[in-house]
Amino acid sequence: MEEKGKPQKVGGTGFPACAPKDELSISRRTLPHWQLPDSTYFVTFRLKSGFISEDERKMVLNAIKHFHRIRYWVTAAVVMTDHVHLMLKPVTIEPGVDFSLSKILQGIKGFSSREINQFRGAKGQLWQDENFDRIVRDYDEFLEKWNYIRLNPVKTGLCQAPEEYPFLWEPGEPLESMAQPGKAGPPIL
Repeated sequence: MEEKGKPQKVGGTGFPACAPKDELSISRRTLPHWQLPDSTYFVTFRLKSGFISEDERKMVLNAIKHFHRIRYWVTAAVVMTDHVHLMLKPVTIEPGVDFSLSKILQGIKGFSSREINQFRGAKGQLWQDENFDRIVRDYDEFLEKWNYIRLNPVKTGLCQAPEEYPFLWEPGEPLESMAQPGKAGPPIL
């Protein structure tokens, strides 16, 4: 598809034209944060400094799994030595109202931070305050982000194949989203 002679690239930064603008919530700290009900998000958050051990990565992954299917649905998550990538969709509380992405991330980061600090016998902030998040806008971007998450430990030399990495979790998409027209379905890898 082209717009005024320019090819549309996958994962472009434009606002989804069919989305009702009164449902879009935009906030900003250093980075912009857009929220739109019934959206899937690609999220990255980083350690403030240093690295986390394998035991600590397991704690972070467990924190991510804790509210899966309750507050959000995780498509894929990977916990690296100094950052985390997630693709998730907040659960709808009532029509047009989802769990807040900021509250979801506050829960994951807060719980994992407490667990890791207790494990280390330390105190203080573990994660950077802000995270990178973006609405996944179409099926091509969905596949791109899913593959990016899967291949991140391979690209950094932590394993030879994604399935070998113990801190990659891929529960997939809920069945109801696969059946809806226009919704992202399972990956074709």
